[in-house]
Amino acid sequence: MGSKSDVHVEPITKADDMARCFEIAAAAFGTQTADGIWMAFNPGWDTPEGKMKGASRMRSRWSTATVDKAGNLNTIFLKAMVPDPDEGEIIAGMAIWLQGSAVQGHGDALDAHLPKGMDLDALYPGNASAHRYLCQIYKSLARQRVEAVKEATSQSPPAVLVLGLCAVDPAFQRRGLASKLVQWGLDEAVRRGGLETVTEASRAGRTVYSRLGFKQDGPEIEFHLDEEFKDRVLPSNIFMRTGRPRTGTA
Repeated sequence: MGSKSDVHVEPITKADDMARCFEIAAAAFGTQTADGIWMAFNPGWDTPEGKMKGASRMRSRWSTATVDKAGNLNTIFLKAMVPDPDEGEIIAGMAIWLQGSAVQGHGDALDAHLPKGMDLDALYPGNASAHRYLCQIYKSLARQRVEAVKEATSQSPPAVLVLGLCAVDPAFQRRGLASKLVQWGLDEAVRRGGLETVTEASRAGRTVYSRLGFKQDGPEIEFHLDEEFKDRVLPSNIFMRTGRPRTGTA
C-alpha cells in the first residue's frame, strides 16, 4: 500500500490533470458519501457526459485564476501524487485553496453569491427552481466564510485562505494524503504573511482538520431553504478555522 512518505503534494500546472481530479472528487463525494451539496452542483457526475463537463468546469476555473498584488494565485488546485508501478506516479488526491479578501489586490472577493463564472443555466438549462436551490445552498454554506473575509479587513494582510474542496480517491485513503493537502495550505498561509485558514467541514474531514489545528466555530451549518426544498437531504457541515498563525516576525 505504500506509506505517508511516498506522498507528495504540488500545485497543478497542467490542464490535463483536471479529468483525474474530477474523477477523484466524484469517487469521494458522489460514490462514497453521496454528498447532496456536491452532487447538486455537479449534475450527471456519474455519467460520461457529466464527468467531461465537470472536468471542463474545473479546467476553466483553474485557467482563469487571478493573482493578488504579490503575484500569488488566488485559486490554487493541488494534487497529491503517489507511486504507481505502471505510470511512475498517479494523482490520488486533490484540493482547492482560495485566497479571499474584501480589499482589492489581496484576494478574490468572496461573498454569499455563487462564485464568479458559475453558469447555472449550463448546469440546469431553463430550470429556475434548480437555480434557486443552488443559490440558497451556497448562501447558507458560505455565510461564515464571508464573515471571516470581512473580519480580515482590519488585519495585515487583509485576507484569509479557504479550503474549498479536499478529496482523496477511496482506494488511497488512510495514507495521509488529506493531511498533506491540508498542511500545504497551512504552510502557504504562513508564507503569504500569516493568513487565517478556514473551511466548511463535512463529517469525513473533521478529524483531519482538528488534528491540524482547525477548531469548530459555531453550531452545525443551517441551510435556509424554500419550503419546496425542505425534503432534500444535505450533509452535515460545520465551519472550522485556525486563527491567524505565527509568522516568526514581530
